Amino acid sequence: MLFSFLYQCGDAFAFLVIASMGLAVIFGMMGVINLAHGEFITCGAYVTVALARGGLPLPLAILGGALAAGLIGMVLERLVIRRLYARPLDSIVATWGLSMIATQGILIVLGSTMPGVGTPMGSFVVGSFSYSSYRLLLMAVAVGLLVGLYLLFYHTRFGVVSRATIQNARMAQAVGVDTGRIYTLTFGLGAALAGLAGGLYAPTMTLVPTMGVTFMVESFVTVVIGGGDIFLGAAPAAAILAVIRATLTMWHGQLFGQIGLLITVIIVIRLLPGGVSGWILGSRR
Repeated sequence: MLFSFLYQCGDAFAFLVIASMGLAVIFGMMGVINLAHGEFITCGAYVTVALARGGLPLPLAILGGALAAGLIGMVLERLVIRRLYARPLDSIVATWGLSMIATQGILIVLGSTMPGVGTPMGSFVVGSFSYSSYRLLLMAVAVGLLVGLYLLFYHTRFGVVSRATIQNARMAQAVGVDTGRIYTLTFGLGAALAGLAGGLYAPTMTLVPTMGVTFMVESFVTVVIGGGDIFLGAAPAAAILAVIRATLTMWHGQLFGQIGLLITVIIVIRLLPGGVSGWILGSRR
């Protein structure tokens, strides 16, 4: 039972981290509330399955799904999002419209469902319970994503330039930074991370045009509780929510786990308006 609880905590943590990283980059760093986040995840999942069924190895298919979502994100940033950075409410409406177009477009073109590829790597047994080996891989991927993003944003020139652009675009432009290019690449990175989430979880779920909703609510819950900082916010928030979700799920089922997440959001927003990262940064000062 202890291993089962730890496994569920790790599984929930992996899901929350992987699902929310793209949203955390776009919202936490750029201030854009991207309601099309779920559709980027759907794009990654559909492209991954299409490539895998076409004969490409699953790891390469997942990377292909992430790349496709990233490219679409960069195009949308150039055509739509770029004009709305100073108008956050308009960006909400615009991305919501894009999500509706994408969902209905997939439904019309590809139908109401798409055959999957099956969960790889088999399972293992501990005691009287059987567990998916692929879920363990997803836990390792979640940790790897956090480490990789930390190295990207704090130990590379792109990361320094990206953070400088988002903090003060005019000053960055004055010293020769192509801020338009940085915005495009950063938004594309967030979209690619969303596509990666879809690709990673595509083998574990049924593909339908509205599958992004499954990720959307918990992604926003994680980012809202975490606050604006990806590493000081999203990661601790995911860990806290994973324990709450696993505990309530084992106690009284999955529905209670979902309710627990929403109640946690209400409490945190009331007590910590800046989220976990705002509280951590405030205590340091």
